[in-house]
Formats: sequence, structure tokens, C-alpha cells
Amino acid sequence: MVKVYDDFSEINTVAGVDVAYDKEANELVAGIVVIDLDSFDVIDSNWARAKQNFPYVPGLFSFRELPSIIKCLRDIKIAPDLFVCDGQGIAHPRRFGLASHLGVLFDIPSIGCAKTKLLGEFVEPEVMRGAYSYLFDKDEYVGSVLRTQSNVKPVFVSPGHRVSIESSVEYVLKLSPNYRLPETTRMADQLVRQQLKAGN
Repeated sequence: MVKVYDDFSEINTVAGVDVAYDKEANELVAGIVVIDLDSFDVIDSNWARAKQNFPYVPGLFSFRELPSIIKCLRDIKIAPDLFVCDGQGIAHPRRFGLASHLGVLFDIPSIGCAKTKLLGEFVEPEVMRGAYSYLFDKDEYVGSVLRTQSNVKPVFVSPGHRVSIESSVEYVLKLSPNYRLPETTRMADQLVRQQLKAGN
């Protein structure tokens, strides 16, 4: 069951998770990068390939991407205190996006930070860094629309598991000191792109 409240003691390590598609090989490439929250130093990372065994169905990406992520996580030596996924948490038609799926499966606090909106309505937040507005699906508050940098497009932040909506915003903002996307997401994306380019 998804917990949309803070259920953690201390967050010292954060993992970014990203998945890309290798169309030629019909495979998914997952990457995970674990950083120290204070220094942003990379302390562990891994990547893995897995065959695509689930069709492309909007809203069901977690079923398609999780096998490669799970394979990737098997050899991680440092268990993160928090996952940040390039995807949705509870801002999802079933209130169970990739971040929620991953968080519940491993019982680790998780946050979804997406580049685009999957559902809901919102008022555009102010233009300065740190400004945010509420994301509503009908009458339910499912996340926040956060401006991580001044005068750039906002990101869509929602709790995955064991993190509140307020803390989700706090951690995504902390992880985004210089760019629109959290450093964890950027690092995981770079790792995946490197493996795709190398053909590994």
C-alpha cells in the first residue's frame, strides 16, 4: 500500500533511476546512480539490459520498465535512502506510477519527478526558482508543479512511497541546484546514454 507521508529517519544517499529504449535490439537499458546528498558525489552506479516483454501501453510504463530496473538494482552495493524516478508517483490514473511501484516493491522512500504532466490541472507557478503550485486530479491533490530554476519549464513532482507531497518538493529542489532536472536524473540519463552509444 502506498504511503503518502514521511516515513523515513534520515536521507543521506539518493538514487536516480532512468530507462531508455534500444529499438534495434528491442531491449530496455536501465541505469541507476547513487549519490551522497551533501556532496553530490557518485558513490555507486550500475546499468542493465532486459528484453521488452510488455507492450507499449500509456499509463502502464512501470510494467514495461521495472524488469530492467530490478535487474540493474541487483548488484548495487549501497542501498539508497531515497529513489528519484524520471516518471510519476501518485500523479497517475491508478495512483501508482513507476516511483510508487519501485518504492513499494523495495520498501524505500521514492519520488516521481516527470518532465511532462500525465494528468491533472494546475495553475502555472511563479517564474522564480522554488515556486510551485498544486497539481489536482479532479478534487484530489496528487502532486506539485515545481519551478526548479527561474524562467524555465516546471517539473511535475509527486510522492512515490513513504514521502509526503511537501517533502517531495523539498528534495527535488535540493537535488536541482543548477539545472531543471535533479542531478540524480541527469546522472542516470547520462549513464544510460553512454551504454546505448557504446552498444553495451
